[in-house]
Amino acid sequence: MLIRNPAILGVVLATLLSPAALAEATIGALLYQRNCAVCHGLEGDGGVGIPLNLKDFLAVASDDYLRTTLRRGRPGRVMPAFPGLSDDQVSAIIGHIRSWSDSDGPIYPVEALNGQPERGKTLFAGHCAACHGDKGQGGVGTGVTFSRPRDAPVEAPALDNQGFQVSVSDAMLKATLLRGREGTPMPSIEALGLEERDANDLVAYLRQLNTGTKPVEAAGLESVIQFESSYDLEQTLENLKQAVVGRNFRVIREQYFEQGLAAAGDENPRRIILYFCNFAFLDEALAIDPRVGLFLPCRITLVETEHGVQVMSINPKNLSQLFNNQALDKACEQMHELYEEIMEEATL
Repeated sequence: MLIRNPAILGVVLATLLSPAALAEATIGALLYQRNCAVCHGLEGDGGVGIPLNLKDFLAVASDDYLRTTLRRGRPGRVMPAFPGLSDDQVSAIIGHIRSWSDSDGPIYPVEALNGQPERGKTLFAGHCAACHGDKGQGGVGTGVTFSRPRDAPVEAPALDNQGFQVSVSDAMLKATLLRGREGTPMPSIEALGLEERDANDLVAYLRQLNTGTKPVEAAGLESVIQFESSYDLEQTLENLKQAVVGRNFRVIREQYFEQGLAAAGDENPRRIILYFCNFAFLDEALAIDPRVGLFLPCRITLVETEHGVQVMSINPKNLSQLFNNQALDKACEQMHELYEEIMEEATL
């Protein structure tokens, strides 16, 4: 009998599972929703992160691969590490991901494959580099449609990433090449007209990719850029507007810092936020990582105290580390320099 009603199906499944198994499945779903769904989608369909609910992915991804991925993340990319999860919590998340497939996941041998890396390099340049980058650095941007080519359903992952390299086995790499990944631009070796020997050579080359990642410099990095103004509040605000416009930004609005937090008319008039934007820069930044929109438009806060006027903003250099997206580095560095130039000109 085929059961089509989800409510009835849930009751049937509940009777088949022991209380302990049912509790573990529920915990896994909750942990996935809390830690993974925002990027990979509630049903694993992808978004900022790659889709996980793919038959070909679940058929080749081992539990060891998923476990190490959760522990190590992808340094310099969007995927963070989750050191705070217990071993049982990680296993519960993996169990939830497995619930999307009939496969329990393969168990691979740990031995390295024998292949010719130089030949693999040639094969990679001809068949893989167009999506994964000429050195395996992955596609630019995230899985959000706005930040990738619209004809690409996913953004190709970075194969040179240290987190990926320590998570994946040679055998899993080969299995992925042999099978391909339906629903993505990733074809099988056979579809490319290649043979099993070619897969071995490609794996040998992938193992030689540079896995060095940029060290995280967040420690000691100031979260706020701050200047003390030589002028009163009104003049400092006017200077800021002129400096903003002089650098091809548009003033969006000014408002009291406490607007929306205090009753209208009760805001402190000596605390002001100036909002401004360069729409070309905004478009470029959002294309790299749409989450930047949380910090846009640009804003500078002015606070007048008995000691003078303080001018401050967030430090954009923190964003690429906060989002674990090294591709943001250049834009964040550029924005940091602009903030400092604007604030220095307005206060000196």
